[in-house]
Amino acid sequence: MKVTLHHYTPLIVCASAIRTCWQSFDKSDAGGEKDRELIDRVGNKFKHASTLEHLNYNFYIEGISRALLQELARHRIASLSVKSTRYTLKELKGEEPFATDERERASKYLVMTGEDIVDEMSIKALENLRYVLSEGISNDRAKYCLPESYKTELTWSVNARSLQNFIFLRSDKAALWEIRELASI
Repeated sequence: MKVTLHHYTPLIVCASAIRTCWQSFDKSDAGGEKDRELIDRVGNKFKHASTLEHLNYNFYIEGISRALLQELARHRIASLSVKSTRYTLKELKGEEPFATDERERASKYLVMTGEDIVDEMSIKALENLRYVLSEGISNDRAKYCLPESYKTELTWSVNARSLQNFIFLRSDKAALWEIRELASI
């Protein structure tokens, strides 16, 4: 998994929103330490978290499973733009058959769990999908054979309040192992 931060809103935008509420403008520290302290105090400690919604982050996330994609989609105050499955299936069509012990080659398409039996079954599912594609079945029909471990990538945009909620919920030991990894990055 690889996460790249593409863009973020400057802190002065959130600080200005907070200062608007109290008409307490201080331009001497625009985007500086005073603004960071203000945002922490008001947004986090005083629980006026709606002000944090003025801060937005845009990430590019690569090498995650479709299972993780489903988990991310549950965070409704975020936007996802996901790599087309049709595009990925075009890549798979030209592959030679996969044997269950070909973890390295299959890892181009699958997120491996480290559990031998799970990874072997995912490779079998990948081979079944490759076979269906080789039989001329359309990508739109064949994608019903996709294993949950099938890799994808996406652009994810989220505001700071929702990002805090995401990290809080998805850092829990009960969360899917892969989303815990994402939350810790």
